[in-house]
Amino acid sequence: MSSAPNDADVIVVGAGPGGSTTAYHLAQAGVDVLLLEKSAFPREKVCGDGLTPRAVRSLTAMGIDTSEPAGWLHNKGLRIIGGGMRLELPWPDLASYPAYGLVRPRSDFDDLLARQAVKAGVVLRENTNVQGPVLDDRTGRITGVTATDEDGSEVTYRAPLVVAADGNSSRLSLAMGLHKRDDRPMGVAVRTYYTSPRHDDDWLESWLELWDRGSDGRERLLPGYGWVFGVGDGTSNVGLGILNTSTAWGKVDYKDLLRRWLDQTPEEWGFREDNRTQPVRGAALPMGFNRQPHYARGMLLVGDSGGMVNPFNGEGIAYAMESGQLAAEVIAQALARPTDDGRERALAAYPQALKASYGGYYTVGRMFVKLIGDDRVMKLATRHGLPHPVLMRFVLKLMANLSDPRGGDAMDRVVNALSRLAPAA
Repeated sequence: MSSAPNDADVIVVGAGPGGSTTAYHLAQAGVDVLLLEKSAFPREKVCGDGLTPRAVRSLTAMGIDTSEPAGWLHNKGLRIIGGGMRLELPWPDLASYPAYGLVRPRSDFDDLLARQAVKAGVVLRENTNVQGPVLDDRTGRITGVTATDEDGSEVTYRAPLVVAADGNSSRLSLAMGLHKRDDRPMGVAVRTYYTSPRHDDDWLESWLELWDRGSDGRERLLPGYGWVFGVGDGTSNVGLGILNTSTAWGKVDYKDLLRRWLDQTPEEWGFREDNRTQPVRGAALPMGFNRQPHYARGMLLVGDSGGMVNPFNGEGIAYAMESGQLAAEVIAQALARPTDDGRERALAAYPQALKASYGGYYTVGRMFVKLIGDDRVMKLATRHGLPHPVLMRFVLKLMANLSDPRGGDAMDRVVNALSRLAPAA
């Protein structure tokens, strides 16, 4: 650990859900935290704005009021449309997770989490764009970061530990030599907002049939889904996500695909150009631990910087928040150790804990996305799976990673066994 004067015990780079959650829990443990955000709040992020019960649990752990009077739109579960079927699947009633999800725009959501971290004692610096790491010449450990502030001035911040929560591109990770793995799935999502009478829908809606015509003239069913999430403010968040396991990857105009899909929806829903309130924006979805190791030389990765998006459903916020809380717990324990060796042993537990929590599950997810990359498999799953509600309830638990780890019903035990038996990598 550095013996030079430090600006904080821990620097967290990026004030998205992962960074703010990390910072909050560190501050709650009495750790001095500096949270650096390149933008100013409120700011926009490409996202579906839908939160599953996993994310609700993490919000509750941060002491955030998720009631409807506090500005949250609650939802009952997932409505699936495909293969001529329309199926409503309530969120499972579990001991481990609440039985409701939420919707809230990211421009408001991220601001709320960052302010909660500040209330806990975190020092937040907005408009501070981190440029790279400060390294110890002798050990190669990160001992801080260089950044430009809102005036364009260069500044250096120092801390014995740094958390990279700077998203999919993670400039800090790249500067530390941590590159993406090509053997892990990647997704892309595009979304926009429309004024719509469906803005207060209390179900998250997923459309499983996204078709594209290939260069050979054949219609292909793409591995992914479209979504319609009511925001509750007069608008709906509408978008789609596609996986790179399809031969169509990189050959599809995603914005055009979104328009063609929405042109097939009823006109009274309002999903037409005249009702669009924001540009169509896109973002990458890094899945299944596509950047590792999650701890090295004084730096921990949380959320998208560590490729923690769920391969089954593209959910990232819950895993960013959960990994942030886990990182904070590990760091707090490490900082309490009196020796460098003891601190390093404690910090080495972080990637091990991540693999124990998600490794096997993500392995099963990688197998899943590889299978549905074949449009013939996707067709079979859509046409023959949806007519069976019991099967689909199991699929919901598996894809949303919602099961009780102990006890639970037979479906929970199967989901847990799959995750436990699959090798974590």
